[in-house]
Amino acid sequence: MFKRLAICLLAFVTAGFILEGTSAFASTSAANTNTISPNLVVNVTVQKAISLTLASGAGCTVTPASDYSINFGTVDALAINNGCGNKFAPTTPGTTSAAYYTDYQLIPVFTSQSVSTNTLTAYVSSTFAKANLSIVQSTSSPASIGALSALSTSSSAQTTLATNATSGAALTRYIGVSVAPTNGTGLTGADSATITYTLTVN
Repeated sequence: MFKRLAICLLAFVTAGFILEGTSAFASTSAANTNTISPNLVVNVTVQKAISLTLASGAGCTVTPASDYSINFGTVDALAINNGCGNKFAPTTPGTTSAAYYTDYQLIPVFTSQSVSTNTLTAYVSSTFAKANLSIVQSTSSPASIGALSALSTSSSAQTTLATNATSGAALTRYIGVSVAPTNGTGLTGADSATITYTLTVN
């Protein structure tokens, strides 16, 4: 009697598990119907993202590679040569500097940030080897050589190029090279400097 009862209980429990297992898949299969509606749960992990693109303006070409580059061509302290952009002759030839400059674009993009307030800064992280050359800049179209100011060479005191820029909107800025009328050895020939830009959303 007890043995028969145990067998009946075992059969009942086993049947219950079978029914329970079948009902778990009721959303992906069904009998005696022509409609079924399974669900798909889509999981993602969203991260904030940021980018800063440099692009050519109307003057010199900004070339993208592992780093961006720009070539003003042949320059001199009397502004005799023509660069790829614009130039200012020295106010006092032989005493003050000449400058070659061009417009270019900065395109900041930031997404899924907690705020949209931001700053865009830059500094000369590697200066020219020649003492008669320096990087100059302006946030607006310069009307004279005096409107071009030296770009910072300090990472802790960078030059501010924009504040609270709109994500995805191109900013026109101006960058150039000042050529001082210095005389001495090692002041001619090719040279290069590096500018590091920083976009911070905070």
